[in-house]
Amino acid sequence: MAQNDLAKLIDESTVKFLMQMLEIPGKSGDEGAVASFIVKQLKSYGIAESEIKFDTAHKKSHIGGQVGNMIVKLPGTVRGPRRLLMAHIDTVPLCVGCQPIRKGNLITSKDPATALGGDDRAGATVLLETIRLIKKHNLPHPPLTIVFIVQEEIGLVGAKNIAVSKLGKPTQCFNWDGGPANLVVIGATGDDHIEIDVEGIASHAGAQPENGVSAAAIAAKAINSIVDNGWHGLVQKGKQSGSSNIGVVQGGAATNVVMDRLHIKAEARSHNAKFRAKIVKAIQKAFEQAAKEIKNVAGKTGKITFNSRNKYESFKLNTNEPAVQTALSAMKSMDLKPIIKIANGGLDANWMNAHGLPTVTLGCGQNNIHTVKEELLVDEFLSACRLGLLIATGTV
Repeated sequence: MAQNDLAKLIDESTVKFLMQMLEIPGKSGDEGAVASFIVKQLKSYGIAESEIKFDTAHKKSHIGGQVGNMIVKLPGTVRGPRRLLMAHIDTVPLCVGCQPIRKGNLITSKDPATALGGDDRAGATVLLETIRLIKKHNLPHPPLTIVFIVQEEIGLVGAKNIAVSKLGKPTQCFNWDGGPANLVVIGATGDDHIEIDVEGIASHAGAQPENGVSAAAIAAKAINSIVDNGWHGLVQKGKQSGSSNIGVVQGGAATNVVMDRLHIKAEARSHNAKFRAKIVKAIQKAFEQAAKEIKNVAGKTGKITFNSRNKYESFKLNTNEPAVQTALSAMKSMDLKPIIKIANGGLDANWMNAHGLPTVTLGCGQNNIHTVKEELLVDEFLSACRLGLLIATGTV
C-alpha cells in the first residue's frame, strides 16, 4: 500500500479510542486496569494470547507493582530486520480521575484539578492503532516487537528491568513520548538519585535549646553552601554543565523539640558522567562540613548518612544510526520538518540504549505534561499515528 493510502487509514475513530485510554486510571505501579484494557483490544484485533507476554519488571521495582512490561511479538510477513515500537502506560498520580474533553484541536481534562495523562497514553494509543490497522488491512510488515512499558514516571523502572531476552533482538527501536510529532530525540541526560539522612541531637527547644543540635540547621547551612558555590540549580563550571535539585525535605514533629532527624531526597543531572559525579561529591562535602560546624554547648555535633545511585545514564545516538534515519525519512515523506534534540530529562530510551538497543524517541502531541494545564494537540497525535504505521510496516 502506498504511503498516502496508509496515512488515510488514520481517522477520527483513532481519537475516540484515545479518549477511552485517557479515562483509565493507572499511576506508576497501578497499571493493571490499563494493561487489561490493552490485552482485550489486542485480542479483538486477532492477536493470539501466545503473542502477548508480560515480564517481571515490577517484581524488581522498589515499589512493587501490579504488572510488568507487556511484550507483543508479531512474526514478519516480509523479510527484514525486527523493529521495536514502545511507549509507557503509567501516568503521574495527578492524572487519576481524568475526564478528557475535546474542543477543536485540543484535548484537556474536564476537571481543573486533574492532569490529562496524554503522557503517555497518546504514545500507547499510537502502538495500539498501528497493530489494529496492520491486522485489519493485512498490511505487510517486517518482524515487530511492541512494548507497553510500566513505571516510567518513577525513574524509568520498567525499561531498566525489561526482559531484553524476550524482545527478539530488534535492530531499530522507536519510543513515543512527549512533544510534537516531528520531534526526534537522539540523546538524553543522565541522573543520579541522592538521599541524605541528617542526624542531630534532640533537646527541649525552650528549656534547653543549647543542648540540641538541629538537623534543620545542618541542612540549611549545607544547602546555603551549595547554592552560594554554584552547585544547585543550573550548574555550570567551565565548559561543563548540569543541574541539581533538593526536591524533598522531611523532618520534625513538634516546635518545642530541637529537630534531631531530617531526610532529604535530591538529584544531580548531567550528560557528562564525570561531571555529574562532581556535583554529587560537592553536595556530599557541603553536608559533611555543615555537620562538623554546628555544635551544641558541649561541643557535640550531628552526623549525616549520604547515599547516591545512578537512576539512568546519558546517551547520544549518531544521526547516521538506522533508527534515526528511518524516523527522519518517515517524517520527510509526510512533509514534516524534523526537529533533532538532545533532552535534559530522562526517557525510557536511556535504558534501552544502555541495554544495547539503539532507540530514538518521537513525540505524539503532549504539552504541559505533569500539570493540570496538560493538553494534547489532536493533529500532532494523528501525525504520530501515521508515523507509527509507516515505521511499523517498513514503508520507510
